[in-house]
Amino acid sequence: MTAPAKTYTLLDAAGRPYRSTTKGLWGGHRGSRIYGRLDCPTALLALARSTGYAHRRVFFTDEATAAAAGFRPCGACCKDRYRTWKTAQENGERWNP
Repeated sequence: MTAPAKTYTLLDAAGRPYRSTTKGLWGGHRGSRIYGRLDCPTALLALARSTGYAHRRVFFTDEATAAAAGFRPCGACCKDRYRTWKTAQENGERWNP
């Protein structure tokens, strides 16, 4: 008998959770609506310091899904993406990763 496949909870483009057998490649924080790399030093520090942070952590299959769900790029681990997003916001433009 084989063990059941591990499943992960990810968010879709509308921000709704769903189950997947594929691990998310991007992490986010539901409260701040920021997404970034799974190895982001700022997120890892927050996870180490606060148990509350982990409860608000969400995951995405890709960057486009995170942006479509209304999350913005992290200024620490995605500096170039953040600057592009910020410029688009200042100019009243829609940003797409």
